[in-house]
Amino acid sequence: MKNPLVTREGYESLKEELDHLWRVERREVTAKVTWAAGLGDRSENADYQYNKKRLREIDRRVRYLRKRLDELKVVDYHPDQAGKIYFGAHVVLVDDDGREMKFRIVGVDEIYGKQGYVSINSPAARACLGKEIDDEVEIVTPDGRKLWYVESFSYNR
Repeated sequence: MKNPLVTREGYESLKEELDHLWRVERREVTAKVTWAAGLGDRSENADYQYNKKRLREIDRRVRYLRKRLDELKVVDYHPDQAGKIYFGAHVVLVDDDGREMKFRIVGVDEIYGKQGYVSINSPAARACLGKEIDDEVEIVTPDGRKLWYVESFSYNR
């Protein structure tokens, strides 16, 4: 089962996606399907077949988002988080060679299409939870273990 945590921004983004799919995209595609169906033989009508497929994709995503939005738990910053890395933090790690790794710890529903976002379930996020500035962070990946240091983090950008 997917982790139900989401940032406020992520929740709003998913709601906007649902609204756009339902009110804009679905209406446009439905109109195209209706138009293409009126042209006759549907078995050889590429417009009809493509838009019918797109309509099924939209409907599948709408069903998923409606169900998922009900399950999600929005996590806002709380003053108790001050000084430590938790959900929603923007993190900067640095290794011994001076290479930086920057990311934001978010829910699994927020990472797609977002550069620099990692899931709370990722090895990097799990290793950072509860850490403070200058703490060592050992990240275990399929490629092996790597040591990083917390250079900075914040909860707003």
